[in-house]
Amino acid sequence: MAATAQPVSQEFNERRVRVELAAMYRISHFYGWTDVIDTHLTARVPGTDDQYFINPYGLMFDEITASTLLKVDFEGNVLEGDYPTNEAGHLIHTAVLKARPDLNVVLHTHARASSAVSAMECGLLPISQQANEVIKLVRYHDYHNVVASPEAECEALARDMGDDAKLMIMRNHGLLSGGRTMSEAFWLMMRLETACKIQVDVLGSGQPYVTPSQDAIDDLAAYAVNAEADDYDRYWQAALRLAHRKYPGFDA
Repeated sequence: MAATAQPVSQEFNERRVRVELAAMYRISHFYGWTDVIDTHLTARVPGTDDQYFINPYGLMFDEITASTLLKVDFEGNVLEGDYPTNEAGHLIHTAVLKARPDLNVVLHTHARASSAVSAMECGLLPISQQANEVIKLVRYHDYHNVVASPEAECEALARDMGDDAKLMIMRNHGLLSGGRTMSEAFWLMMRLETACKIQVDVLGSGQPYVTPSQDAIDDLAAYAVNAEADDYDRYWQAALRLAHRKYPGFDA
């Protein structure tokens, strides 16, 4: 008689998400997507619609492990963990997770080049392969202090993200990436952060730049627009191997 597949336990699913999110913190540290302790990466708790994991406020990204991640509900109550949460992080991430049940991972960065592009009136320019791969998934959000007016700002974040975008340039602030999976959120953030670095370099050179044809842009953009949730797994598996090489112990 053929063996019957056993259901995966809730504890196993939570453990897997904790390990992947801890790896994402270490990978973000490796690539320089950090701002000391002031940015945040989250993942929805499997099997729930009102809980998520987030970094303990006070630890740097290269200190975070699977077990130190906080479990928090959408009301801001810490269900598991010994550190406080970042209020701005809680508001930004729950605004997106509430509005977009299709997204399970939300990454928010303040990296130097992407923060520079967030302050450019032109926004993201279609001048690199990386930019054109994701440009049709990008939305924009004007700067407001989320802590000063949380209800209005959370509504604005949800509205500006819309029901189909997975990337946001937060004006004068930074970037936001959302994914159905960790691999999708990682790939999208990697592409957008790299595109911002290239744009800053090109504009800083003072040289006239070349823009590809619209047909070429559309061809590149179609990949991300039409991607399935697991299409980026090979990138994420490579990143996980990097995390294990560079930061053994993050899964503790």
